[in-house]
Parts: sequence; C-alpha cells; structure tokens
Amino acid sequence: MPRLALFAIDLVAVTILVFGLYFPRHRRRDLVVAYLGVNVGVLSVTGALSESSVGAGLGLGLFGVLSIIRLRSTEVDQREVAYYFSALALGILGPLNAGPFWLTPALMALILTVMYLGDHPRLFRSYRRQTLVLDSAITDHLALIAQLEGILGARVHSAVVERVDLVNETTIVDVRYSHASADRAIVAAGVRG
Repeated sequence: MPRLALFAIDLVAVTILVFGLYFPRHRRRDLVVAYLGVNVGVLSVTGALSESSVGAGLGLGLFGVLSIIRLRSTEVDQREVAYYFSALALGILGPLNAGPFWLTPALMALILTVMYLGDHPRLFRSYRRQTLVLDSAITDHLALIAQLEGILGARVHSAVVERVDLVNETTIVDVRYSHASADRAIVAAGVRG
C-alpha cells in the first residue's frame, strides 16, 4: 500500500479516536491537542526514520522517553493514558508497510474497536471511584465501610485509607463502589429488550 495512503488512514483513524471517541465521552479539550500532536509527531518521525539509515528503534525509544515525561508532568487518569498510547500506536503503525497490504489498516481498526468497547459508557456504568474526606478519624475498617455505604448509598467494594488525621479528626479514603439501582436498571432493560 502506498505510504501516502497509510498516512491518510492514520489521520482518519486518529480523527475517529479523538473526535469520535475521546472528546464526546470525556470533554477534556487540552488532551485533544496532545493526542493529535503526539500522533502526527510520531507519524512524521517514524516515517522519516523508516527511510533513513538511523534505526527506527532509536526514534521510537526517544518517543517512549518523551511520552513518559509527558505523562508524569500532568494529571491524567488511566483512560486518558490508554487514549494517549492508542494515539502513539496509530502514529507508529502509519508509516509501516510490513506484511500484507491489509495488515496496517486492520491493526488500526483493532485499536479503535478496542477503545470503543473498552471505554463504552454502558460498560460497568454502575461502578464508581471517588476520594472522600470524612470529618471524623476512623481507624476501624468495618466502621469505615458502614459509614461510606451510608454516605454513598452504595455497596463499597474497596476502601483504601490514604490518611487518618487524629488531631483534625479527618479521614481521607479512596473508595470503589457500585450503585445497586443502576445494576437493577440494566437487568430490567435486558429483560424488557
């Protein structure tokens, strides 16, 4: 497949990733620029290195180091890291013309499909994560779970205490929980459908 066609397929794929999947679901404008920039940058450098005597591994290693620095310099959650690496992978695949002509577009489609399904709003929609600051110092784990379930009106699956301040009477806890009412609504919709 001609290189320009592969570049065009990459640009279509990253457009779908950013404007079709990421932004409508998460609405974080600053990362739109990051995903587009990293994709086009990796696409350009990988394309240039694949035609030069310098090893592509060197260029990809440099981008790996830069991406780690970028990911550590701002707050991004795990979903955004997945989109970040998907944009990187699409940019790396773009200039590669290895194997049958259909392989690169198929791998790009696979990345988009996995991101569409893995980040679908209906997947595990009753499950949540939150960091709470409680106005009491709670050292008993069972009492903490009971209080969290009362506050959240949900079933607590995990509660990791990040800090207990006995002087100021506060507890900071990372909570993973689910709402039973959302689970019942999903089951009811499945029964009716």
